[in-house]
Amino acid sequence: MTDSITNTPTPEESLRTLLAGNRRFVDGSPEHPNQDAARRAATVPTQRPFAVLFGCSDSRLAAEIIFDRGLGDLFVVRTAGHVMGPEVLGSIEYGVAVLDSPLVVILGHDQCGAVAATCEALDGAAPAPGFIRDVIERVTPSVLAAHAAGIESRDAIVEEHIKQTVDLLLDRSRVLAEAVDAGRTAVVGLSYRLADGTARLVSVRGLDDAVAVQV
Repeated sequence: MTDSITNTPTPEESLRTLLAGNRRFVDGSPEHPNQDAARRAATVPTQRPFAVLFGCSDSRLAAEIIFDRGLGDLFVVRTAGHVMGPEVLGSIEYGVAVLDSPLVVILGHDQCGAVAATCEALDGAAPAPGFIRDVIERVTPSVLAAHAAGIESRDAIVEEHIKQTVDLLLDRSRVLAEAVDAGRTAVVGLSYRLADGTARLVSVRGLDDAVAVQV
């Protein structure tokens, strides 16, 4: 991929770079790119991350590690269960509209605690304390949509939640929807497996299906 500090890659190139880094991580052969003093100095005056990554806050989901990237590569936003509020939307829009990132990634994972808590709440468990209830309320529509589609497995519900988040992001953000319609940005959903470290495409918006299959 071209240097993201001075050149903007295409959405397809960005996705290829991200998934190539994940394959290195899975294989146990990371290159640790852009993590030296020269890169640190190069990113002082400007940043041009090639992807905005909106993921779950889970401590096992450190983006720069699992995608084998470095300084200035990823603009990362994280919340429990990758639930969205105005701050998240504004942050993602900043990455696309101001920093010119050509790719937005929604990153979820199996054994997600937020999804599990929501499923338990819907099954009648005791109410969660404090603002955890707000997280559960925001995950609830995804769980209900999964149940309506006959999906009961927790990991399959996670994938439905990723897809629902992609759709919700494009529904709520005109800035992002216009960037996707113009071909400047793509939005993808990735599901990460904790055991083997793989990140798998589960939703694609803004890329041709044939291109997505080949990536």
